[in-house]
Amino acid sequence: MNVNTLKRKFPKKDCPSTPFFVSIAGNIGVGKSMITTMIGEVFGWQMHFEPVINNPYLEDYYKDMNRWSFHLQVYFLSKRFEVQKIILDNPGSAVQDRTIYEDVEIFAPTLHRRGCMDDRDYENYREVFRNMVTFLQPPDLIIYMKCKPETALDRVKQRGRGCETDIPLDFLQDLHLAYEDWIERAPALCPVRTIDTEKINLRDDRQAQTDLLGMIREFHIEKHERNGG
Repeated sequence: MNVNTLKRKFPKKDCPSTPFFVSIAGNIGVGKSMITTMIGEVFGWQMHFEPVINNPYLEDYYKDMNRWSFHLQVYFLSKRFEVQKIILDNPGSAVQDRTIYEDVEIFAPTLHRRGCMDDRDYENYREVFRNMVTFLQPPDLIIYMKCKPETALDRVKQRGRGCETDIPLDFLQDLHLAYEDWIERAPALCPVRTIDTEKINLRDDRQAQTDLLGMIREFHIEKHERNGG
């Protein structure tokens, strides 16, 4: 990925001044961090990544999901709410690796269905989220990156994070089903665009990268014009 070439195609001077907020959604291993980095570097936006490094629960969670699911999900919810506050308090555009809505729509219910989070913890978790909702700023655009669970598992293995080595395929399959259900409802929050990464190679295909960035720029311009820019 040649970011400098893409920067020349999308010079910062052509970027609308109206703040724009993009979230990258998708299963574990689909490639969200790579696309978050590309968008942030090309457009010069704030970048917010999922708290994986120095996460105090992640390694324990993958060893014993039943014991640590609630703790991890509360931690992620807290950190993503913190990002929401940073985005609101700092004028400018931003791109985020995974939305806060995926915590409550994908991961928590999947863990609950799998018996990794009991009813009491699950209802407590959902109550915490409900109390946060009024303070949330939905993204201006969600980009949903999808792939087969088997492909996601291969990509997880390729990136080689030690704590992820034992992620079971059936967990990724359950998450995939939850994503496919949620993404039908997500347009109630904001516009959603889906990219099938089985068919579109955003890592290496320059035209695919250009098309994605161009689509984001079009949404950004539309918002700018709606706001009287």
